[in-house]
Amino acid sequence: MKSIVSALGILALMGLSNASVADEASARRVGEKPNVILIMADDVSWEAFSCYGAEDYSTPHIDALAADGVRFTHCYSTPICTPSRVKLMTGKYNFRNYTHFGYLDPNEKTLGHLMKSAGYKTAIAGKWQLNGLYNKLPGHDDPTRPQKAGFDESYLWQVTTGKQINQGGGERFWSPPLERNGRMQSVDENLGKYGPDLLCDFICDFMRENQRDPFFVYYPMMLVHDPFVKTPDTIGDDPRTQAANKPPKDKAARKENFVAMVEYMDKIVGRIVDQVRALNQLENTIILFTADNGTNTSISSRWNGQIIKGGKGGMTDMGTHVPMVASWKGTTPPGLVLDDLIEFTDLYPTLAAAAGIDLGREDPIDGRSFLPQLQGDKGNPRQWVLCHYQPYWNKTPGQFVRTQDFKLYRDGRFYNVPVDLTESKDLGQSNLAPRVGQVRQQLVGVIEQCPPAPVGRGSRDTESRPIYPDWKNLVDPND
Repeated sequence: MKSIVSALGILALMGLSNASVADEASARRVGEKPNVILIMADDVSWEAFSCYGAEDYSTPHIDALAADGVRFTHCYSTPICTPSRVKLMTGKYNFRNYTHFGYLDPNEKTLGHLMKSAGYKTAIAGKWQLNGLYNKLPGHDDPTRPQKAGFDESYLWQVTTGKQINQGGGERFWSPPLERNGRMQSVDENLGKYGPDLLCDFICDFMRENQRDPFFVYYPMMLVHDPFVKTPDTIGDDPRTQAANKPPKDKAARKENFVAMVEYMDKIVGRIVDQVRALNQLENTIILFTADNGTNTSISSRWNGQIIKGGKGGMTDMGTHVPMVASWKGTTPPGLVLDDLIEFTDLYPTLAAAAGIDLGREDPIDGRSFLPQLQGDKGNPRQWVLCHYQPYWNKTPGQFVRTQDFKLYRDGRFYNVPVDLTESKDLGQSNLAPRVGQVRQQLVGVIEQCPPAPVGRGSRDTESRPIYPDWKNLVDPND
């Protein structure tokens, strides 16, 4: 009996010892290079998040991140998928390096390269769509492109295959074809499985396996892009084959599915936060949540007593104004709401500062770090944000520069956006109040320093695709 008690005592002490070692390891990590998790939702904007005033959606996990951190009210993207992703991943305005929809120049330095150079373990999961499939560009069939972009591990949709099932592809949600570290998982291999759940599992496993090192996770979500179909919470006993990716014809049913998809997206964010908590790493992890562009134009939502029609593809607030929530437990001031201007070029210098990296000549010059704001300091906020938009995807291109309130297009249109979301009342340039006129002149001074605005509806067949990689520094011209 004594021996059993002794053995139990030794095991208990061993358990306490292991727990204290884990706690000690975690404590040593706090204050060192923080982990970074960057989550970007697909095709959903501010009107769909309850912490931003949404009335049709419940997003308690994203709301909790905002309550524990900083909610930025003025974050801006480009109006459609690939331009935003290229801008975010490279920290450069689109006029420097964007040439084709669905394509990231493999010669570009990315956030993956940046964080890997600082000793981070790096992973990407979600939607890739950057190999150049649509134009059959060189390397479009290379399954290792995510690794070449700086990611140690990857689990992605649309690397080397599109949506055509007869060509080895398929839709992203039910029974999806995915590529894991360069190896294709077919529709049959993932039969009955839900793509976003597979990606979430992958991310949680990656964090658990790399908890002893600083890690960087970039999660460009597949949710909530169309097709608007049922989620695991709403599909019931229906078949979970690729056929489940066909949306209903009824508009109300599509909206119902969209609401369920937003709320399932929020649940996945909660699962990721729970995993960080289980690893005892919340105090050493920066979690950033944003979205690539506005909501699908077929979706209308109630927001702060108004009806907001999705603006994806267009240059109004509904296409370019996106959420940005940042939580770093114990560091971010809880519940802080900031109207500082943020745009996607700012993520590169922000992550560099968090990782302790001094930027050099090979790094981009178009962003400004907002890390000080996450640490409770004033920082050096931008005075304006810029959108240079030519997606080569049959959308109307353009160029604008704006503050929190006022927005100037290259063609001279000028709007007070908060009181004119649909941009129906051009303020012009005469009879303006002195303060408004001064703001307009400041914006004119910025836009006159920009490269030429894109013209004409570009498409996949467009021949002339001008870029200006060596254009001068617009953000900090004295650097």
